[in-house]
Amino acid sequence: MIEFFFDCSSPWTWLAFHNLQPMAAELGVKVQWKPVLVGGIFNAVNPSVYEFREKGVPAKQAYLKKDLQDWAHAAGLSIVFPPKVFPVNSVKAMRGCCWLLATGGEQAMLPFARAVFEAYWTREEDISQDAVLAQLCARCGIDAPAFFAAIGSPEIKAALKANTDEVIARGGFGSPTIFVGEDDMYFGNDRLPLVREAVLRKIETP
Repeated sequence: MIEFFFDCSSPWTWLAFHNLQPMAAELGVKVQWKPVLVGGIFNAVNPSVYEFREKGVPAKQAYLKKDLQDWAHAAGLSIVFPPKVFPVNSVKAMRGCCWLLATGGEQAMLPFARAVFEAYWTREEDISQDAVLAQLCARCGIDAPAFFAAIGSPEIKAALKANTDEVIARGGFGSPTIFVGEDDMYFGNDRLPLVREAVLRKIETP
């Protein structure tokens, strides 16, 4: 099984979210989707992210933008970086992913998460806003009043925090963080070829 800790506020996570699904299907392995709040991870163990955004090396930042667009082109995705609102507060969307997983499984969560990624990274919509989330619920056939009631509940808040605390405890420092087995960790979309190799090794030597 592959564990995928993710936050929709990361463009690299959208790439990995998109690219992992066909790879997992091809390999015949399940993905355990674990929504997190990446801001909570940064605050706890990786605050240097904020400094890089403000004072990063200009040449490196320019290259990272090019690199992102190269990966997006390869995946067939349209990614605007930075979007109009950046960074964005994704807590409501990620709580929504937790609720959908708990009540409908990945069949309910995956279309919503993809809709959130597309809204933010392609159409530059502010996914922190209730009106935007309500539109995404309508698009995905989700009852919006039930959605907003759920994401305000102590249980769903605790679920998102538990996932975030878990990835930190296991050595994660951002999104996406991927595990093959309990402690074999990979970070980022560009590590998916290594994830593939790790899965194949486990299949060959169970």
